[in-house]
Amino acid sequence: MAPFVDLRRCQILGLAGTAFLAAGGETSGALPVADLLHPASARAALGLVGVYFGLVLLIAAWALLGRLVRGPRPPAPRALLAVLAVWAAPLLVAPPLFSRDVYSYLAQGAMVEAHMDVYAHGPSQLGGPLADEVAPLWRHTGAPYGPVFLAVAAALSGLTRGELPAGLFGMRLVALAGVALMAAALPRLARHSGADPSAALWLGALNPLVLLHLVAGAHNDAVMLGLLGVGLVASLGRWPVLGAVLVTLAALVKAPAALGLAAVVVLQVRAGRSPAKAVLTATVAAAGTTVAATAVAGTGYGWIAALSTPVSPQNWALTTLLGRATRALLEHLGSGLAPLAIPAWHALGIVAAVVAVVLIWLRLRPRPVYALGLSLAAVAALGPAIRPWYALWGLFLIAAAAPSTSVRHRMAAVTGVLALLVLPSGGAADTGQLVLAVSGGALAVVVLWQAHQAELAPALGRTA
Repeated sequence: MAPFVDLRRCQILGLAGTAFLAAGGETSGALPVADLLHPASARAALGLVGVYFGLVLLIAAWALLGRLVRGPRPPAPRALLAVLAVWAAPLLVAPPLFSRDVYSYLAQGAMVEAHMDVYAHGPSQLGGPLADEVAPLWRHTGAPYGPVFLAVAAALSGLTRGELPAGLFGMRLVALAGVALMAAALPRLARHSGADPSAALWLGALNPLVLLHLVAGAHNDAVMLGLLGVGLVASLGRWPVLGAVLVTLAALVKAPAALGLAAVVVLQVRAGRSPAKAVLTATVAAAGTTVAATAVAGTGYGWIAALSTPVSPQNWALTTLLGRATRALLEHLGSGLAPLAIPAWHALGIVAAVVAVVLIWLRLRPRPVYALGLSLAAVAALGPAIRPWYALWGLFLIAAAAPSTSVRHRMAAVTGVLALLVLPSGGAADTGQLVLAVSGGALAVVVLWQAHQAELAPALGRTA
């Protein structure tokens, strides 16, 4: 094996990557409004170059670590968890990166604490400095999240008393707890599915998307996936009720996790319970959990209607792109049906997602963890909105249950592409920013190539 590929060097290279990400984010990240710099300023430009320099280093470290995991002596899961901790450390103190959603979380938590209807009103109703931090698109939009997450956000708001730095750090710790649950669940799910635990951790937990968007971006998807993972683990054993409760709590963070109840039922049936008893147990546990969690949160059931929260007009989901193209064509033809193009494609996407999920479960019912991963991937891909971190919904469980190395290779390729698509500020890119981002990535490639050549030189000299 090439001397450059060993666990220690992968650890150091990834740490360098996240350190550059954190440092560059200080001037180019999703900063508080008072600290925002003009994108054309020298400091913001340097920060953007630094972020993409670090991003390419991190992807390279992860790819090299993948070679070790596939090698004859793969690192043990405990060693990989140590690598994850080292890589994540610089991001804990970085500003928010790649999205401003964390500011929405904090504003929504403050609204719940103030006994405001977070589903009927957007953060603009809260007013004040915290609402000003929310992206303009979402200031007048109700929360699309379930009562469990809003209760957590409200508790954090009370603990931090509305102080922005403390709130941001607290929300990142909440996301980190979700990542820890994901990492704890993956080896057990992999063993159950006949997969390699180390490979599952590499793809499902050390994935750059986890570090970029769940840790650095503090997205609540981490909490959803963490609860979903441990719920499935509980369902593998003698605690099917606990499993259904945990999966329901995950769905009360973000709704897509509700598909996990199907996996809970199948796992119960495979453990010897009758289908009727398995369905009844999961249904009663889910209903009771929903009622109890909603009562404790005090948010009411407005979250059901909030599932139809409008999507960003800049969204690049497949159905949205097709809808835009269809609308442009109809407008060119002078048709009055043009305004219906995007809603129609969104409806078709939802129908296609339902059909895909049904077909997946009919074919892969004996492999419930893998079926659930593919189902969540289909929902993300065919839904009306998509963001890079949505890919983690399915990827997390596909990592644990993928039937072949080729599936993991394809998922890794998707990860590498998605990791490069969002600016650290979370905003749209202009030409100048694209040039800076490409320059930072290209500089990292040059540095990596030079390091590789330096590693090869002694061996070539001995051969000569």
